[in-house]
Amino acid sequence: MTPRLNYLSIIPDAMKAIGGVYQYVSSSGLPKDLIELVYLRVSLINGCAYCIDAHTRELRNANVPAEKIALIPVWSDAGDWFSQREQAALLWAETVTLVSETGIPDEDYEIVSEHFDERERADLTVAISLMNVYNRIAIGFRRLPQSKPAS
Repeated sequence: MTPRLNYLSIIPDAMKAIGGVYQYVSSSGLPKDLIELVYLRVSLINGCAYCIDAHTRELRNANVPAEKIALIPVWSDAGDWFSQREQAALLWAETVTLVSETGIPDEDYEIVSEHFDERERADLTVAISLMNVYNRIAIGFRRLPQSKPAS
């Protein structure tokens, strides 16, 4: 796969604005590991190689077990690997990312509401939406993962 263009140099002001939302989410009070789990789940749904690579690395650097990272795509069948709060966040990540399919049902909103207060739900939804933006830009312009295979 060949990158299509270097959007970082072409639209730096736009990327800086999006980066401001990233900084907001980072300082929102949501736990970093939870945000990274959500970012990775959204990126897996969207198939963004660049973001999957980046957020897998972030989770590994945070000492999240490799087994837990591997189970993110099947979190609902992973037993005790994910707390109820993490499961609610991952469910919300899926239903918001797949909005055209899910319509974001009341049942999903009720589940996330059991584990996150109003502010946290809003911040979580911003985080999910942000990662969808990043994914679409990176996929659209074919941004390559930064990790390199071991030689």
